[in-house]
Amino acid sequence: METNKGGCQCGAVRFTTTGEPIRAMACHCTACKLRTGAPYGIGVYFEDSAVVFESGGLSSFQYTSDTSGRWIKNEFCTQCGSTVTWTLEMRPGLRAISGGSYDNPDWFKLAAHIWTRSARSDMCYPQDMKLCEQALV
Repeated sequence: METNKGGCQCGAVRFTTTGEPIRAMACHCTACKLRTGAPYGIGVYFEDSAVVFESGGLSSFQYTSDTSGRWIKNEFCTQCGSTVTWTLEMRPGLRAISGGSYDNPDWFKLAAHIWTRSARSDMCYPQDMKLCEQALV
């Protein structure tokens, strides 16, 4: 079974994911924009058991959306602060890995861009990409 490795910016946190992701998406919601400091975030979702953290410490911050009322728990390196993973109330049993934290961020394929109603007005999408104004269920 295929494994892929990655980690945080300083290298203290290292992880391995096993198998194909349940889903990989680019998200334009406000929480992802604030979490990443970028126009959108990329989440690669796995069953929690398919993600192993091999080194480094993680701290967490749980945020409750003022729109949906659901929580997101971001986990980040205790040394450099890079967000590496998160869990969502709406996706129990799944763990997201920040797409940019993989050693090879090209190994997975995006299934969709979600929350596009919150995207920058100048956002350009790949041809034939699935676009959703809200979350992909």
